[in-house]
Amino acid sequence: MSIGPVQLIVLGFRHPDFHGEIIAELERLRQSDTIRVIDALAVYKGGDGEFEVEHLSNLTTEEAVELGSKVGALIGLGVDGEEGMEAGAEVGAEMGAQGLQVFDDEDAWDVLSEIPNDTAAALLLIEHNWAVPLRDAVARAGGFRLADGFISPLDLVTIGLVSAEEAKELHDLEISAAR
Repeated sequence: MSIGPVQLIVLGFRHPDFHGEIIAELERLRQSDTIRVIDALAVYKGGDGEFEVEHLSNLTTEEAVELGSKVGALIGLGVDGEEGMEAGAEVGAEMGAQGLQVFDDEDAWDVLSEIPNDTAAALLLIEHNWAVPLRDAVARAGGFRLADGFISPLDLVTIGLVSAEEAKELHDLEISAAR
């Protein structure tokens, strides 16, 4: 397959104070061929619930032309306005006509509704290059993905992977900006 497993990660920020650390880390991961950021959006949600969107990327110009605005299409937020949403809907309709079950209301994740008012979010669509050989080996063995998700550090205490003190520190780090 030409693309590795892809994940949408949504990171919230109460008062974004970006100093380039996040972009630098994403670039480091890209250079090591661990991940590739397919697309990224910064979404600012005002107190009235209105959105402002800024496209972010560490793709080359050639990759950006090839991939386009995928996050906006995926979550129904047309970075290119109504035209962008319509283009995404047309692609989905074409795939449905071919018999592919692309997405249904039961599986829908309303990412935008989860962003609190007066905050910002970074939406990163990431290709996990590191996982391609594992995914292919699983497929050759007749396996398939049933589910996935990140595990809270607090849950790791019960299985003995981290101490309660370590879990609290990790958990506090993850949610510190949300308070």
